[in-house]
Amino acid sequence: MFKKVLIANRGEIALRIIRACKELSVATVAIHSEVDAASLHVRYADEAYLVEPGPIEGYLSIYRIIDLAKQKGVDAIHPGYGFLAENAEFAEACEANGITFIGPPASVIRTMGDKISARRKMIEAGVPVVPGLTDPLVSAQHAAEYADEIGYPVMLKASAGGGGKGIRVCHDRAELLRLFSVTQSEAKAAFGNDTVYVEKNILAPHHIEIQILADQHGNMLHLGERDCSIQRRHQKLIEIAPSLMLDEGLREEMGQVAITAARSVNYVSAGTVEFLVDVDKNFYFLEMNTRVQVEHTVTEEVTGIDIVKEMIRIAAGQSVPDRQEDVFLRGYAIECRINAEDPKTNFMPTPGEITAHYSPGGIGVRVDSNVYKGYIVPPYYDPLLAKLIVRAKTWNGAVQRMSRALDEFVIRGVKTTIPFLKQVMEDPDFQSGAFDTSYIETHLHKLNVATPVNEMDRVIAIAAAIAAHSRRE
Repeated sequence: MFKKVLIANRGEIALRIIRACKELSVATVAIHSEVDAASLHVRYADEAYLVEPGPIEGYLSIYRIIDLAKQKGVDAIHPGYGFLAENAEFAEACEANGITFIGPPASVIRTMGDKISARRKMIEAGVPVVPGLTDPLVSAQHAAEYADEIGYPVMLKASAGGGGKGIRVCHDRAELLRLFSVTQSEAKAAFGNDTVYVEKNILAPHHIEIQILADQHGNMLHLGERDCSIQRRHQKLIEIAPSLMLDEGLREEMGQVAITAARSVNYVSAGTVEFLVDVDKNFYFLEMNTRVQVEHTVTEEVTGIDIVKEMIRIAAGQSVPDRQEDVFLRGYAIECRINAEDPKTNFMPTPGEITAHYSPGGIGVRVDSNVYKGYIVPPYYDPLLAKLIVRAKTWNGAVQRMSRALDEFVIRGVKTTIPFLKQVMEDPDFQSGAFDTSYIETHLHKLNVATPVNEMDRVIAIAAAIAAHSRRE
């Protein structure tokens, strides 16, 4: 086992990794920006060091982080999610400097991190993929010609990155031609790579992901699925394990396909294979996340397996702890992402000071969070404040427990998504499992949130307000 692990991340995931390390008797080193000096992961790590410059750049400074790790006698680095977690160059730099990267090999990150190369690999392995191109687009006209062949709607997607960025749904040729350069620009800004491809848009699917564990000795198993269909603009809001739409046969079939996908690239560590499942229960490979997922918690709750600990053990050369037949799913778990956002203003971020804070508790309730009373929510990072997770024997019991826990959760000083999530829990369609990836879009009218505003309409409204103010002056 490692002696000292550096966590190349911040916030709740850094704290989550620190807790796993403490239970494994492994010393921890935290890094932080000036903005994060009062963060809980800084307080609870055995050692903590400032990385500069700026609030974001320090978390992305590969060689500053490597140099710090070498100075402090670190023998492994856990990247968490986001930042450098799926950066092949970072994994290679760790290896080159004699530091274990707690994650898959750099070659796997590079292959699966590029959605086009990942699609090619899956096709070679016989894994069903969403119909689409396996080559990058050279122009908007190229995209339009292919979309005309497979039929609309289609999706323009960034080949690099993830997190719902660089994705545009196009319902006709005119919309595709208009959005092509927009998608390229967003991909370039978010990932430093403007490569875009096109694939068929599967209408109203479920977003199902399979969690896998794979060790260095060839052992591999899946931990069942998560249903991540409740999302807005391809950003997940609520995650569920197991899915209400999968029966045992389809679960095992998808699990084995996920293992096939992982074996085809010699995967090692924890990873997630994501699928879209249509109304006829046909499933298609979407992408593979070569890191721990935000929503790993619900799988932990229904399996009893600590995924973060297993990542660390696997990186240290140990074997996965179970055989496939020893993995059981017990009950249901739900995760709600508590974000510093205001649903009534189109989910605008709401940075500021938390003036009151109370976390819910009781049987079957878990909170993974990094905030407290007096914490300043910065404007520089993802607005996630906390992950509220509940578990119960039945689906209805889990929904009721989540509703109760949301009632107890108090965060004052900034607007949050708690009231919105409470409304979802009370919605009969959600309670009955009648939801897919179109749920938020089709339920805006009953969830008391703002209708999405066209960006040009927003610009016109702002211009009109400035003009009116100028006239009054």
